[in-house]
Amino acid sequence: MRSASTTVSQIRGGLTRAVKAEAQAYAHGEERPLGSYAAILATYGTLVSALAGYLAVSKRRLPERIAPSDLALLTVATHKFARLVAKDPVTSPLRAAFTRYSGTSGEAEVAEDVRGRGPRKAVGEMVTCPFCLGQWTATVAVFGLIVAPRSTRLTASVFAMLAGSDVLQFLYDKLQQEA
Repeated sequence: MRSASTTVSQIRGGLTRAVKAEAQAYAHGEERPLGSYAAILATYGTLVSALAGYLAVSKRRLPERIAPSDLALLTVATHKFARLVAKDPVTSPLRAAFTRYSGTSGEAEVAEDVRGRGPRKAVGEMVTCPFCLGQWTATVAVFGLIVAPRSTRLTASVFAMLAGSDVLQFLYDKLQQEA
């Protein structure tokens, strides 16, 4: 008769093999760090759960809706903050452990190749992707609006102004080229 620990061990081994086989079938020969992506998703879920727990313990009520003005402000600020972290030359030290500089990708933006494998590659893909960072930024912004609305609006205003300034810089350059 088998012991319970042997049966659990066999089940665990079978599940591990099945998960690895699915990951290989999905990746189709490419390096796709699915386990690391799952860890990033779990981190995000833990962050959201912790913030929700904080709101519950502090007896803060969720707003019925976000005011259109706050939605517009946070949208523009989220866009600018995510691009700043993912593409700005000045923030490249934050990405350097996960990327390799490969040139420029636009006005005041760098192009970087993700390096490494596993967690390093997964984090590199996240920190160079403004779309990915936008999810994290928007989540923090919404919770900030609930917990510290004045500070959140003030901080978001800075990033929204930077985004507006970017647009004006591009317009100015275009007008200069046409003149």
